[in-house]
Amino acid sequence: MKKEKIYKENFKAIKFPKDEQKHNHTIEWWYFNGNLKNKSGKNFSYMNCLFSAKPKRIGLPFLKNIPIENLFFSHYFVGDNKKYLKKRINPFCIMDENSFTKPLLWANYDNSCLIEETEPFKYRVVNDFVDLSLVSEKKPLLLNKNGFFDLKNKTTYYYTLSRLKTKGMIRIKDKWEEVEGLSWMDHQWAQAPATDNDKWTWFSMHLNNGEDLICFIYGDTIKTSYAGICGKGGETRHTENVIFTPSESPSGNKNSGAKYCLEYNIDIPDFDARLKITPLRRDQEITFGSIEYWEGGIKIKGNIGKEKVEGLGFEEIVKTTKSKKIIAPIWKLLRSRSIMENIKNFSAFSVKTVYFLSKEIIKK
Repeated sequence: MKKEKIYKENFKAIKFPKDEQKHNHTIEWWYFNGNLKNKSGKNFSYMNCLFSAKPKRIGLPFLKNIPIENLFFSHYFVGDNKKYLKKRINPFCIMDENSFTKPLLWANYDNSCLIEETEPFKYRVVNDFVDLSLVSEKKPLLLNKNGFFDLKNKTTYYYTLSRLKTKGMIRIKDKWEEVEGLSWMDHQWAQAPATDNDKWTWFSMHLNNGEDLICFIYGDTIKTSYAGICGKGGETRHTENVIFTPSESPSGNKNSGAKYCLEYNIDIPDFDARLKITPLRRDQEITFGSIEYWEGGIKIKGNIGKEKVEGLGFEEIVKTTKSKKIIAPIWKLLRSRSIMENIKNFSAFSVKTVYFLSKEIIKK
């Protein structure tokens, strides 16, 4: 068996607002998700994530040979939890040169996307499908109490804003609709490349008793579990004693063929919690080069102590970050689109490629 390499760094205390900005690390992301309702009570889910990566360090097959120092890419989607789902992957994001230079978090990219902190822990998130204002109702939840987590084969900085009151607009087909609800924000960065151990099943939960819960199991040969609760008043509890039990057999995805188990029973003895997780919809796989993952809204039912709880949240399942099945999923995606849509996307991709390479030539 191939021995897993260890990538660890020394801890430095997280400070706000400084550490909301970009770091000089191998991989980093700013991730928002939420479950929203329109005026008629119809449910919608959305996700918006901006990634930053060092291609020469990250070790991903489709990135490591790109001759630029830092690459940004983004994934985002919106759906109605039934039939409608619109998603977009931007493999090269053109960043505004003022991104990450302001006192508070500000990143503008691809002319249509924005992550802006207007006041401390108040945000605006904009992409082709959403224009949302988000206000944090609680202080940041620092995972592992200090926001620095040891995953055994690597370390990572990680904090979350677990309850963001959200209002704004989402675009369904060609119509913009007013919505409101709750969102979640994760910010994570690590000085480590992608490894064969990078597999995880992750959950964020907004419960109707005012508590918010994050839990995950990470790893393949080296496993780590974690759960954190942010109480109604902002108090936090943490544990690594979490039991994840699939309540269904894994089913294959039509694009990549990867199999996902989406329904779970989760037991957290230290919180006296027993929760049942089911997806709001199933067809939500995202493939990006060698990365395969499922991302979508969930509903939660169960007990914390003697109290019955229910709620909504998000689930993310990363099967692998180093899949060798790169061509087939891309080919299936191209075949599912119209000729004009493929031409449009290829043209944008080509323009961005020339832009990045020309920047590197100018540097040299």
